[in-house]
Amino acid sequence: WISPMDCLRATWMSGKTRPKEFRVTQLEALCHFLEERQADIQHALCEDLHKPCFETEFTEILLVRNELANALNNLSCWMKDEKVNKNLMTQLDCAFIQKDPYGVVLIIGAFNFPIQLTLLPLVGAIAAGNCVILKPSEVSSCTERLLAEALPCYLDSVSSSIASFALLKNQNEAEGFLIWSVRVGKIIMTAAAKHVTPLTLELGGKSPCYVDKCCNFQNAANRIVWGKFLNAGQTCIAPDYVICTVETQERLMPCLRQAICEFFGNEPKQSADFGRMVNDRHFQRARALLECGRVAIGGEIDERERYIAPTVLADVKEWEPIMQEEVLAPILPIFTVNDMEEAIHFINCRDRPLAVYAFSCDNKMLQRVGRKVLSCSIVWIIEGKPNSTLDLPISRC
Repeated sequence: WISPMDCLRATWMSGKTRPKEFRVTQLEALCHFLEERQADIQHALCEDLHKPCFETEFTEILLVRNELANALNNLSCWMKDEKVNKNLMTQLDCAFIQKDPYGVVLIIGAFNFPIQLTLLPLVGAIAAGNCVILKPSEVSSCTERLLAEALPCYLDSVSSSIASFALLKNQNEAEGFLIWSVRVGKIIMTAAAKHVTPLTLELGGKSPCYVDKCCNFQNAANRIVWGKFLNAGQTCIAPDYVICTVETQERLMPCLRQAICEFFGNEPKQSADFGRMVNDRHFQRARALLECGRVAIGGEIDERERYIAPTVLADVKEWEPIMQEEVLAPILPIFTVNDMEEAIHFINCRDRPLAVYAFSCDNKMLQRVGRKVLSCSIVWIIEGKPNSTLDLPISRC
């Protein structure tokens, strides 16, 4: 019996995946998968996360299609050797960067966006000429089953493989990993260290949202509600908590209530646009977080449907569980401080967030937040005042 890893290593050594023609063929096959199995993808995500069809198209399929188009349009350029400037030691040499694939790449997907976060890195791995072992999340089981059954019908079977953790238990020598859970990321990193395996880790974290006293409160509330309750809050860069003064909280609260009602109706449970927790374990964890602070909006649950209403918590304390762990649920805590400087200090004293959001009509205030908050994987500064500009990049590393 030849293991999938051995088969992929043999394919890699044969050089089959290196030619541009092979890479293009595989990328185009992935395009066909998205086109021909779109209805199946929508059904699987509806079963796993109660995800609406529009949300599936917008946050899952469209992003992968765009990545495929970008790869196909730029593949020739990416594959070319890159000339570099010479220094004194290399004046007599021919200096360039040669683009070589890693070899065999392991991609571990995430449950909350099981198509996007599994196939986006697959596009990059194929475009780079690698062999791939794909491990979809077992938590979103219907989507995992769809990928396991359908993808082999489209992709070359000796250059890619769909795997389970059981299959990978003793196969920890792949050249690349992608993961997003901090807990599992530590486990993978420990295993990879034994083989000095390079890793790409996209890890989640608490993403604060600072709301200034000077802003368009309804505009801010609309954006916070959309970002927070998309995918029932199961998004790693969703606003994890709002941080503001008591006065700002009082002005923001009715705007949040209005936005929730406008987006999901008076009965969000009946809304076709609101999702569910992915499984019972995640539901029970999120349910326990409702014991923190005071329920100001929402709070209704239905265990049978794994439903938690769009919820806003007030009077939360620093030491409560909801302020200690990533929420990853449709629950928005509001943590109050005395002023902006205290908010910045609070954020900087904790693990660096994956994303930071700030709402204000004062450009100078936004610039202070952008420059004083410690570097994050992503910083999004959103201006609350229409038709104004801000002298800050919308993202930075």
